[in-house]
Amino acid sequence: MGRLLRPALSLLLLFTVLLGLAYPAAITALAQLVFPQKGNGSVIIVDHEQVGSVLIGQTFKRPEFFWGRPSATAPRPYDASASAASNLGPSNPSLREAIRARVTMLRAADPGNTQPIPVDLVTTSSSGLDPHISPAAAYYQVPRVARLRGLPESLVRQVVEEHIYGRLPGLFGQPRVNVLLLNLALKRMEKGGKK
Repeated sequence: MGRLLRPALSLLLLFTVLLGLAYPAAITALAQLVFPQKGNGSVIIVDHEQVGSVLIGQTFKRPEFFWGRPSATAPRPYDASASAASNLGPSNPSLREAIRARVTMLRAADPGNTQPIPVDLVTTSSSGLDPHISPAAAYYQVPRVARLRGLPESLVRQVVEEHIYGRLPGLFGQPRVNVLLLNLALKRMEKGGKK
């Protein structure tokens, strides 16, 4: 038995060093060299301050900002360490109540908006961290954001259109809008003067 234990422990140690230390270190170094922005979590820095990542959603509560998809993570929204879906089915009373509350909140924030509310503004994604909304969800919010920022709706709509990302290689996924990048574009526009 001792004859078998020594080679087994040697292989365990070798593969632990190789796959647990050397390989991750090599991949991290390669990512830093080839894709430094993505290798560091796609963090956006404005005026030497980290404002968020384009990969993880964040909460925008003020009504003059575009709001993202609700987060399913608890107790804090968009907590990457708690990424998970709510797993509530369409007939679950808790899900129905949460959707009703979100619809009420959206209607109260923009009472003049009678458009149908896009589903991604009232339901969570499977990860609970989605940084994107559909173009329909962004367009739904244009009247509120334009009114509260004192901007023409056509200008805010144009900013939304400039931030629509198409399908990946033209085939996969759906068109989407990154909420953080959209809100940062509006802030830059505010600082630079209205168009």
